[in-house]
Amino acid sequence: MSTYALPGEYCLPDLLCCAASREVRDNEVVFAGTGLPMVAILLAQRTHAPNLKLIFEAGTLDGRPPELPTSVGASCCEIGASRSSGLNDAFSIAQRGYVDLGYLGGAEVDQYGNVNTTCIGDYLHSELRLTGSGGNPDINSFASRTVFIMLHEKRRFVKNVSYITSPGWRVKKWPGGEFVHRRELYGSAFRGGPSAVISTVGVFRFDEETGCMFLETCHPGKTPEEIHALCQFDLDISRVKGETEVPTLDELRIIHEVLDPDEIFIPNIKKHSHV
Repeated sequence: MSTYALPGEYCLPDLLCCAASREVRDNEVVFAGTGLPMVAILLAQRTHAPNLKLIFEAGTLDGRPPELPTSVGASCCEIGASRSSGLNDAFSIAQRGYVDLGYLGGAEVDQYGNVNTTCIGDYLHSELRLTGSGGNPDINSFASRTVFIMLHEKRRFVKNVSYITSPGWRVKKWPGGEFVHRRELYGSAFRGGPSAVISTVGVFRFDEETGCMFLETCHPGKTPEEIHALCQFDLDISRVKGETEVPTLDELRIIHEVLDPDEIFIPNIKKHSHV
């Protein structure tokens, strides 16, 4: 049995990484982006999902990098790969329906899982321009399910996002603008939708029929009421199962000794506590 880490033996990025890793199932095709999601997927590959097939967004298919890539275009992504190609191949595989799980981020998310990475405020007269869509809407639309990893602030968990970059479970139908279920708009192309949002305070899921977000677990030290107050919409906290499972000592060892010893994405608090 794995021994779980005690408070003070792990940091919040460790917790997020392990929570994201546990979303992966063995033998799945997983689409990876740069950053913490990459660490999470490689952690899953070295623990409970050794047979997952990893697609790096730049075009490497089923790579087995021995070290943590600093980006999806790093040369080590090609080691052990079935194919090293480009963006066109990577996204055509997703378009044909072969991707089980995609990991994404966002600046805003609403109660239906619509995510914004485009702008804050009116599109034509925005208060702030964000990084843009990148592969976000493609991965979210083509994968059977998606997981979003986000910083949790009240200004980010909103009733309606400023701009729908990536559609959630209920999206606006034009020209009327009313919210309808994703299944209705996608038709035969419907494969699923957002599976989870892993934020810095908890793990959230969606009712696939109503499309509404609900809180599943609270990170240690957080309460459902505190998390509810950090959302601009009426978050469902009736389904909370308890606290988010903390990292195991073995997971921490893999993260900090095998995957990210140079602390490119995740700091090692145990190392710095002795400085």
